[in-house]
Amino acid sequence: MSAPLPLRTKIFATVLQRLATPVEEATDHAKLRAERVRLGQTLPGRIVFGAPDRRARAEEIEIPLRGRTLRAVVHRPTGVGGKRPVIVNYHGGGWVQGRPEQSAWLASRVAAGSGATVISPSYRLSPEHPFPAAVDDTWEALGWIADRADALGLDVDRMAVMGDSAGGNLAAVAAQRSVNEGGPHLRAQVLIYPAVEMYETFASELRMPDEAVLTSKNMSAFAHLYLGDAYGTTDPRASPLRATSFDGLPPAFILTADHDPLLDNGVHYREALRRAGVPVRYREYAGTVHGFLSLPGVVPGAEQAVSDIIDFVAARVVVPA
Repeated sequence: MSAPLPLRTKIFATVLQRLATPVEEATDHAKLRAERVRLGQTLPGRIVFGAPDRRARAEEIEIPLRGRTLRAVVHRPTGVGGKRPVIVNYHGGGWVQGRPEQSAWLASRVAAGSGATVISPSYRLSPEHPFPAAVDDTWEALGWIADRADALGLDVDRMAVMGDSAGGNLAAVAAQRSVNEGGPHLRAQVLIYPAVEMYETFASELRMPDEAVLTSKNMSAFAHLYLGDAYGTTDPRASPLRATSFDGLPPAFILTADHDPLLDNGVHYREALRRAGVPVRYREYAGTVHGFLSLPGVVPGAEQAVSDIIDFVAARVVVPA
């Protein structure tokens, strides 16, 4: 049974349902993205999405790749020296929305609390750039960061990936490719309510089709927009749960929300990793909704979750066993 939602979360959910345009009804995705950015810059938006931690300093860099350049926001902890461990963080938004800045509350706190540098790169969004554009961008950005670790002041031997929702999907794919394709060695992966299966309807979605923030209809629309003409593919770069092997993947921390149709995506991925002998820490957060680590102002559980991530990163990446 899901725990009751806190009053402020219920109020937020009510306002969101009345004012937000569902992705399945949107016709101008660029306009919808711009509206989300403007909302985040308002006073209510800053309250809902939270302010970056002042114990970390942020800077913007460019990641030049073949035929395109990605923006990235780098959150560096203050008061520490030497080459820092690095967490490459991928934002959520259904592969259709979102940008690195929306992860600032989370990324800056992980940096400040763990002493690791957190880099949040952008990636091309659908439907303008359908699968596998986001996969290619996030994978190549990871390699670019690893290759330039010395110049960026990073310790490439202490590297991890992190992502929420669609970003959790991309982080899981990057972790798989790091093993299968001999990419950067990763110490850990942090998967926050990850979307790891494109088509299967799990029990949590049947039980909670119309939850706040994310609905079953939203999930279907995001999948169609992201995959485009490739919809129906069983490529594990789209659905990492469909990988033929999970052997040798880095230790994982999987976080889920109890009021989230995506809940069982995380549960099934946990079980797949454990069957392969991959160390997994798992926690389902009571009284939380999908996206809650981007909504600290209205979901109290975000504070505990970020503290848990810091503990995991500290143990697995900063001071690895």
